[in-house]
Amino acid sequence: MLQFIAPPMPHYIVSGEDTYPIGGKHANRSNIGVFDLIAVTRGGLFLEEGNLALPIPAGSYAVLRPDRAHRTAVPCSEETHFYWLHFQTLGRWSEDEEKPLSPLLIDSQPYAQIEYFSLYMKRSGVIQTPGLVFDSFRHLLQLSLDPFPLALYKQQQQFHEILLHLQEEGGTRGDRPYVRVAENAAVYLRRHYKEPLSYQCLAEALHFHQNHIALCMKKTFGCTPLEYVTRYRVEQAKRLLIHTDEPIGHIAEETGFGSFPYFVRCFSKHVGIQPRAFRMEHRG
Repeated sequence: MLQFIAPPMPHYIVSGEDTYPIGGKHANRSNIGVFDLIAVTRGGLFLEEGNLALPIPAGSYAVLRPDRAHRTAVPCSEETHFYWLHFQTLGRWSEDEEKPLSPLLIDSQPYAQIEYFSLYMKRSGVIQTPGLVFDSFRHLLQLSLDPFPLALYKQQQQFHEILLHLQEEGGTRGDRPYVRVAENAAVYLRRHYKEPLSYQCLAEALHFHQNHIALCMKKTFGCTPLEYVTRYRVEQAKRLLIHTDEPIGHIAEETGFGSFPYFVRCFSKHVGIQPRAFRMEHRG
């Protein structure tokens, strides 16, 4: 499962289609710098990426990573037609076996108030609605012939339609029990961040042992519940420092930090400057 932190959304680069004869082979390549999404309409491709086998029979797809080598494991046993497209992201991404990414960031643009989220995509799978997906690939190819600038915008829209279809059909990482626990904990922490929080109250609210919740959040977001809520509180404090004239001590209390010295320590650690200096910097 691939995880993309958005925004920015993954972006489309180029697409095409190919037909291989019996005995045909997909090109062997290494570190091409873009994701390669392949969807087979008939026949089958039999690829490998490192030690991972990626067979792509008719009606299926696979995504090749931009930073690894891939090759043909077995030549085509029948005539094979497939669509392909290259895409990339300027944001953060990872795969399941790697360190999980938290969508909750300390934003250096305090006025933006961006809500970050995770997009998940299976590395390979069966296409449940091949008519819709293959039509989208054909539409992408038609748009590549359109000379007008608006076609570039339409290409991105069409690409995101393909991603949405594959994500919805393949399920998401959120289907996994530990992810559901972590995301429910995150929702609870965001809703109650103004209140005094403890692992015990989190465990009582979610009906799971506190150690289990902490492990689920660490595995999903790469941080503990305390680290998660602290970063969220800092983001809320930044908003209040910019958009209100509330005293800093009141903001510390309003965002759930409890004590002024603790607020200043946490804010300085995550933002790099103290709350008063932050307010002066962004309000003039």
